[in-house]
Amino acid sequence: MDNPDEHILAFGLRNDVGSWQLHLESEDDFEFHYAGFKSPHIHNLSDLVQLNLGTQARKIGRLELSDTSDGSPNILVFQISAMIPFKADVAFVSGSSGSNSRTKERIRSLVGDSLSRRLEQKQELFDDKFQKCFNMSDEIDSESITVSKAALGNLLGGIGYFYGQSIISLPPSSNLEHGDKYISYWPAELYSAVPSRPFFPRGFLWDEGFHQLLIWRWDVRISLDILGHWLDLMNADGWIPREQILGAEALSKVPSEFVPQHPTNGNPPTLFLVLRDLLCGIKKNKFTASEREDISIFLRQAFVRLDAWFNWFNTTQSGKDVNTFFWHGRDNATIRELNPKSLSSGLDDYPRASHPSEDERHLDLRCWMHLAADCMHSISEFLEDDVIGKEYGLTVELLSDFELLNQMHLDNANGAYFDYGNHTEKVRLSWRVVETAGSFPSRELVREVLEKPVLRLVPHIGYVSLFPFMGRLIPPGSWILEKQLDLISNSSTLWTNFGLRSLSKTSSVYMKRNTEHDPPYWRGPIWMNINYMILSALNHYSKVGGPYRERAKIIYDDLRNNLIRNVVKNYNQTGFLWEQYDQTKGKGKGARLFTGWSSLIVLIMAEAYNDC
Repeated sequence: MDNPDEHILAFGLRNDVGSWQLHLESEDDFEFHYAGFKSPHIHNLSDLVQLNLGTQARKIGRLELSDTSDGSPNILVFQISAMIPFKADVAFVSGSSGSNSRTKERIRSLVGDSLSRRLEQKQELFDDKFQKCFNMSDEIDSESITVSKAALGNLLGGIGYFYGQSIISLPPSSNLEHGDKYISYWPAELYSAVPSRPFFPRGFLWDEGFHQLLIWRWDVRISLDILGHWLDLMNADGWIPREQILGAEALSKVPSEFVPQHPTNGNPPTLFLVLRDLLCGIKKNKFTASEREDISIFLRQAFVRLDAWFNWFNTTQSGKDVNTFFWHGRDNATIRELNPKSLSSGLDDYPRASHPSEDERHLDLRCWMHLAADCMHSISEFLEDDVIGKEYGLTVELLSDFELLNQMHLDNANGAYFDYGNHTEKVRLSWRVVETAGSFPSRELVREVLEKPVLRLVPHIGYVSLFPFMGRLIPPGSWILEKQLDLISNSSTLWTNFGLRSLSKTSSVYMKRNTEHDPPYWRGPIWMNINYMILSALNHYSKVGGPYRERAKIIYDDLRNNLIRNVVKNYNQTGFLWEQYDQTKGKGKGARLFTGWSSLIVLIMAEAYNDC
């Protein structure tokens, strides 16, 4: 354009960037309109725009924005109308208080052919770094590479900065004034990736460990920064709130019942997955000298908090028997849930003991504790702290005791591992008519128990059953390993052509709703994070000596190919990675644009697992 001032979309002044201007540049004919809104929330922007357009349509008979602004707007929306094909560049120029000719020069460097050349250079740099970081083999076709780059790019693009205060629930015994049930956490900042920018734009503790398995490979310093922010959220007891709802925008997206965080409840300590990877990387000389130094400094500074975090789990989540653990927070008085949820486990409606109690032993938490203890032992050795290292070494020995694990969790009849607790299979949801004074009778689904529960193994084969396998706690020569491979590869239990389902078809609650309003979540659909962990274990067992090595390799190859093929197919059909995938047809389900742990498909393509 001859006159760069002709299409200044917006301008302003900030202390951090100085004067700024936003320009729209195009060689094609177009018209544009705008509207300014003042809103505390981004998520209601569509409603504001539609209301503005509707008003204009009634007033002038056209769907165009009003070219007006609310007082002191914080959001500007622009509408561009043109005949297609149409090209336009939007240039943001900061520090633009100099001469007009200088501004014109800067704009020209940011638009048109100049911008295209810069974008091509950046694309080449990204492609080169992507190959260097993930070293994709020639077997991965260009179509799959495109999907993997989109997955990584969106995960990295979802990293954000949050600031605010969590709402913390208080136990009934608290003696605060006015009978308060909640208090505010301290004002805190969080630098974190998110599971999904449109649907879950906030930090989730157990998701973040999986996110960082990719991010550290791209930029280890970004990963260390994020890990440090999460550890900074730890309270004096060693507890970290599992869901970070920081600020008005995040709060507006969460149902009120899920906002309070409970200091009695944990979340899988998946950050140890990343720390284990980093230690392995140091051992295998995968880092530069400066990166190794940064990791060393981080581990030394973070050790006290990591130790406190482990001890919080070891004390607050311990079971009645030594070296047993259970997820706190399950509702033992519910009358509406088919199986009381274990939200703190991250597996939500995955079936546990039908009647929550302190007698429970949760298999997955025991295995998370083994991972954490083993990682802390390795960190202690790396930092040359022999005293603490010895203590953690003893904990690792106890939690990796194969005979003890089998005594507590193994069903010898079929070689499957289960939770233990107060359980009966004869529970169902039944319709009940509820009459309320002054209104019509209504129906609701109510939990009905048809048999007294007893202490026993909880016979539901699924992801939880495979945690000892994922933790590589089963000796490669054990008959139990063969049984695990049977469960994984059997289409009547977990195997599908799209990945491993979360719950076996043989389970009494397979694909059953947990309440009238809660469809099955972890009761059949395929989840990428657990499939990645299972692939990692299959890869391990395919490389160690033992009678099942070759079979593990065959299952590994088939499962990996199924996952890659299905994710790529869904992406090509919809343009999205999905939160979960249907176990019958492979179709993406749940939240779309879920480029959190579903991005682990990149590591699956790259065959990037912890192999120490």
